[in-house]
Amino acid sequence: MGQPVEGATSGPFLALSSFVGRRHDVAEVRRLLSTSRLVTLTGPGGVGKTRLALEVANAVRRSFPDGIVLVELDQVSDPDLVASTVAVAVGLREHSGRAPLDILTDYLAPRHLLLVLDNSEHLVDAIVELADALMQSCPDLRILATSREWLNVAGEVVFRVAPLGLPEAEREGPDRPGSPNLLQYGAVELFVDRASSAVSDYRLTDHNRNDVAEICRRLDGLPLAIELAAARLRAFSEREVLTRLSDHPHLLSSSRSQAPSRQRTLRSCIEWSHGLCSEQEQLLWARLSVFTGGFELDTAEEVCAGDGLAAADVSGTIAHLIDKSILVGQRHGEVIRYRMLDTIREFGREQLDQSGERARLRDRHRDAYLRLVERADADWVSPRQVEWFARLDREHVNIQAAVDYCLTESRDLDSAMRILTAVYHFYWWGRGFAREGRLLLSRALDAPGPPTQVRAWALLIDAALALADGDFDVGGQRLASARAIEATTSDPGTRAMASWTEGSVALYSGDLPAATTAFERGLAMLEPGQELTVRLDLLLSYSSAAALLGDAERATWCHEEFLRITEPAGECFHRAYALWTFGLFVMHQGDLPRAAELIQESIALRRELRDLTGLGWSMESLAWAESALQHHDRAATLLGAADRLWEIMGRPLATYQHMYPFHEACVQTATEQLGRAPFEAAFERGAAFSVDDGIAYALGERPAPAAPSSEQDTVLTARELEIAELIAEGLSNRQIATRFTLSVRTVETHVQHIMLKLGFRSRTQIASWLAQQHATGHAPPRP
Repeated sequence: MGQPVEGATSGPFLALSSFVGRRHDVAEVRRLLSTSRLVTLTGPGGVGKTRLALEVANAVRRSFPDGIVLVELDQVSDPDLVASTVAVAVGLREHSGRAPLDILTDYLAPRHLLLVLDNSEHLVDAIVELADALMQSCPDLRILATSREWLNVAGEVVFRVAPLGLPEAEREGPDRPGSPNLLQYGAVELFVDRASSAVSDYRLTDHNRNDVAEICRRLDGLPLAIELAAARLRAFSEREVLTRLSDHPHLLSSSRSQAPSRQRTLRSCIEWSHGLCSEQEQLLWARLSVFTGGFELDTAEEVCAGDGLAAADVSGTIAHLIDKSILVGQRHGEVIRYRMLDTIREFGREQLDQSGERARLRDRHRDAYLRLVERADADWVSPRQVEWFARLDREHVNIQAAVDYCLTESRDLDSAMRILTAVYHFYWWGRGFAREGRLLLSRALDAPGPPTQVRAWALLIDAALALADGDFDVGGQRLASARAIEATTSDPGTRAMASWTEGSVALYSGDLPAATTAFERGLAMLEPGQELTVRLDLLLSYSSAAALLGDAERATWCHEEFLRITEPAGECFHRAYALWTFGLFVMHQGDLPRAAELIQESIALRRELRDLTGLGWSMESLAWAESALQHHDRAATLLGAADRLWEIMGRPLATYQHMYPFHEACVQTATEQLGRAPFEAAFERGAAFSVDDGIAYALGERPAPAAPSSEQDTVLTARELEIAELIAEGLSNRQIATRFTLSVRTVETHVQHIMLKLGFRSRTQIASWLAQQHATGHAPPRP
């Protein structure tokens, strides 16, 4: 516990542009975060709440040893997915039957972490429930939220983000004082900075200073409006920009006439910027607003081209919209991904509604992502599997949006189930989104519909997810419903999938003969080379059952058949599971070096996929092999690294009853051989690994960090030793501050010094080390 979480960042958030004009605001929000556990930045769209939050997060990152997590909630439309979204952002995965909020609360309770909840206003009720639960259970957690309205949570402090500072209008006449330095005003500083990006040699001069100042005043100091105006200097002079702003009506339609002045100003500026776009740019702006989060060029062309916009023109038009600050682009490896700011997207969706194209574009968006997941499914057993995992990660929120549209607006249950039954049962399991998958599948399946083959597949996938989640009643019901449909179809893939699910029920129940019979029946239904993913599922489960039965012949055949299919294809996900399963079998057969080698191969494949569940199993099993090889310190360290993964998954290892006895035996042997204190120290060193460091250690790419020597207590001051004792008792920084009448910031500094001196990354490591010092007589008595 206490180490930076998977998904958290301890380094700076990288921005696409410089931060100007809010140094005092950063200092004030930092001060509020030092005394308050929930700070909400409020203000109208375009005022700069998100940018300020990210700058504050960068400024305070050293105060949060467990990291800073950014959660972009503008990409979430379903309140039921808020806790899951935050859990995934933190780095957790949901394979257990527990609610995501419970998993998240337990995981964050001992951690000193900053959670940045960006764009919360459309999910206020769900955010309030989340924040209230976390604030009550996580004493060292801080939350920084951005929202157009405050959350109204007990203990919340609201910071209203004001527009940037503006110069007063300069007076004319002989008594006019000397001209002020306009760059001291945040609005002018921002305009000049962004103008320099548009025009490389741009600078503020006596000739343009008055026009720049008036532009900033006309735009009320709103950062987004200023950026839009500055981008126009590629085509217009400052005087021309000012003239066009002056010509644009400040008040909009009567439906918005009661809106606050600055909201009308921003809206007016966006309308003005829209009016200066070409018809092609306006059309693409509106159509691109159908995407949630971001998009890539191929899907933009697929969804938005046609009816006045040629596919060949989409890329060039996107470039023009970037030039005009309507879009921003970010590189993800070799891929450029584009997105709109929320306020810009809102305007685009209004234009889409007015054009009458909304329903057609939503249909095209749905169809594009249906084709995407079906392409992934068809190409799954291939060298591109890792790329598909990464692409599905990037497109996750768009696929959520496509399914939601099918279930709520278009009532297209067939398309919803086709999306949900493509590659997603592997993706959900590999990425740990099982609860989300079950939620969406249940919404589709609980609605009445014809007994189609697609529905049978949806029932079978939901059954498989339910069984893996330990929900045997629902799994059995879904299987029975699928069997009723499957009896009417001759499709071998559906029938084989039903046999696999039936065999899984028997396997989880411990009826190994019944399981092997079902798996053999399913394999017999499939023609060679057909339904490869179903065949791989069957082979994997069959090999597990054969191994547990001690049937060396069938276990070896399954393994060889698996490699025959997956190795030439470059497949990773199933092959990693096969290597791990066969490694366990070989271990029980007594070939320990070969077992360790096979399990390490599975870890190497899972590193590429970020399959955290599989990594947990492989890390755990490698510890068993190392223990049997008499490498007890390494085994204890690997057990700690695996425990870190079980914590991320929100499922204690003890829930896997068929495997837990092997874990207990490993712990007992290592403890007996090393002694209790050295075992715990090695275990904590492993638990303190990041996921990547744990993988590198398992593969022999890095050594374990050295244990602190028993003489290290002498490097701590008397005050640091006192604080270390209270950390060991489980006190939070605030509780320690109260005990010693210190500021929380002072205690945070002491804790950071303790960790730095001892080479630790978690409070648990401090507690474990201190217990060892007391046990060996190297520490002073407890105060």
